[in-house]
Amino acid sequence: MGNRTKVTKFILLGLSRDPQMQIFLFLVFLFVYLITLLVNMVIMLVIRADSHLHTPMYFFLSHLSFVDICYSSAVVPKMLVNFLAEHKTISGNGCFAQMFFFFLLAATDIFILSAMAYDRYAAICDPLHYMKTMSRGICVLLVSGAWATGFIDAVLNTVLALRLHFCGPNQISHFSCELPPLLQLSCTETLTNQVVLFTSVVIIGSSSFLFTLISYIHIISTILRIRSAEGRRKAFSTCSSHLIVVGLMYLAAFFQYTKPSSVSSVALEEMVSIQYSILTPMLNPIIYSLKNKEVKTAVGKTLGKFKFLK
Repeated sequence: MGNRTKVTKFILLGLSRDPQMQIFLFLVFLFVYLITLLVNMVIMLVIRADSHLHTPMYFFLSHLSFVDICYSSAVVPKMLVNFLAEHKTISGNGCFAQMFFFFLLAATDIFILSAMAYDRYAAICDPLHYMKTMSRGICVLLVSGAWATGFIDAVLNTVLALRLHFCGPNQISHFSCELPPLLQLSCTETLTNQVVLFTSVVIIGSSSFLFTLISYIHIISTILRIRSAEGRRKAFSTCSSHLIVVGLMYLAAFFQYTKPSSVSSVALEEMVSIQYSILTPMLNPIIYSLKNKEVKTAVGKTLGKFKFLK
């Protein structure tokens, strides 16, 4: 170990080495990033501006939009720079910082989605006590718990990763510093990191998933007992957007972190990472906007005010 050089920076191999393809990918992901910022900011602005949306569901949605902005911003700006840069490097500190925010924001995201499932459960299954069940204090507590869980997960995995030694090679077969490809470059034993990573993903993923699943079992059971078809349709429409968003998040994240080592394809892993770290933050507010009449109406009113001011 004494003759080995300590790695202080990493090379992100990215999605392509073809210069023309890199320019094309730069334009594509720049467009995706700008749309992500725009639609999530619009959602946050509209929820804040429209008093009709000052309800628990939209309180969670505004926090989800904020997390999505942060999640995308932890990945895409560096990715865009590397598309145009000759040397596609990231410092060791920059790599670990990016990893920290991945863990923080991913865990926070899924627990906010779980809180949204609980909100739908309270609204549909126990509407008479909804305002008491989902009081302002409870909503703040749920969001704070989501951030706290994400922070603990991020600190635990990042601190353990900082204890590893990297002495070469320093090329990461990815467009960002995620822990699984980084572990492959370590010169020291990574068993503890792998066990902690797998355990944290399973505990956080399964607990939030079960919480969401139990909520929806009660929701579906209640909806099926509604006699009118119109009542069932209206009740289900309030949940459909959330179900789509949850499905996108869980399927990609579970595949990325719990797949067996025999399933190894850099291209497939990168596609999955793009889906949950870049595309999902863009799609979340679009899905909620398209499937929710209240949001569409509020967006129309807000945009109308801006046109009137002009």
